[in-house]
Formats: sequence, C-alpha cells, structure tokens
Amino acid sequence: MKINLIPTKKLALLCTAVCATMFAFSPNTKALTIGDGQTLGYVFFGIPSGDQDRTDYTNHLISMYNNGITDDVALGQTFHIVNGAPAFGASLPGAVFAQDGTVTSIDLGSQAGVYIYLFAKYDGPNQGSVVWYVGNLTGTITIPADWNGYGLSGWTLFNGVGGPVPDGGTTVMLLGTALGALGMARRFLKI
Repeated sequence: MKINLIPTKKLALLCTAVCATMFAFSPNTKALTIGDGQTLGYVFFGIPSGDQDRTDYTNHLISMYNNGITDDVALGQTFHIVNGAPAFGASLPGAVFAQDGTVTSIDLGSQAGVYIYLFAKYDGPNQGSVVWYVGNLTGTITIPADWNGYGLSGWTLFNGVGGPVPDGGTTVMLLGTALGALGMARRFLKI
C-alpha cells in the first residue's frame, strides 16, 4: 500500500492559507463604555423595566434625539441625551424589541444595521439605564459589568422599524471559502 504524503512546502502553504482565512473572518470585539461616542443617552432610573417599558424608554430617547431635546422628564423617568444629532445621522428610526440577555458579551452579527440600539439596565433603583447606538457596529461587543459600582441587571437589543436587514452575502462568501478550502485540501491530500 502506497502512502501519499503532502510535500512540506505545500503543507506549509495550505496551513498558512487556512490560518489567514480564519483571522480575516474572525469577529472584531469592541468594548462600549458609558458616555462614549456610541452612547445615545441615559434613563434614570428605568423602572419598571419590562420589555415594553424598555422599548418605550428607548423610543423616547430617539424622539428626543430627532427633535433636538437634551433633557426631558416623561414616562415617570428622567432622560438625558449624551450624543445628540447628527452624531448617528440626521434622524433615527424607532426601536423594535429583538432580544434580551444578561451577559456582558453580545454578538451583533456580521452585518451592520441588524441591531440598532442596545439598552442596558444597571442595579434596579440605584443607578439607571444606558442606551447605545449600535447600528454601525458588527461582531462581538462588550458592555460594562457595572456603572458606578452598580451591577448589570440585563440588556435588550432593538431592531429599527422595519425589522432586521437581510444578510448581504457574508454567509454565502464564507460558505464559498469553506468549499474552496475543502477542494484545495482534497487536491493536496489526493483523496
């Protein structure tokens, strides 16, 4: 029985190509901070904090942004815009509930614009809530585990009005790359 070994140079080239492909498509991680350039505004204190409440608070901040209002009291809360228009564009679309979570690492997907806003609640009645604009971000983001010593209670992601944007071809491109790599491996391995 004859064993076909891959020449060392071809194996090194194949390994280099596979590693480069993996690094090229690895998700980028971005850390958001409270008050950074992605912060839309604050809600003090954000209680009650059910899904509909969080949607209402986020939409009120969006309305403030779109109308040039910096501070407001409504819905039993105090609102403050951190980065006003045109920081994220001339006007922002309304928020539509997408999903909840409690961990500090959040996957936004591979295409910008699928999720538009991120609402994070910090320690019940003691601190408050932060809303970030994430419509221009992709990959995995991290949010602070605490704000002024008060822990993260949970977060909510929102789509814009009209729902998520369809996949722009990234999945098809990755599938094609994987099939191409399998074809190359088959050729080099002579299976």
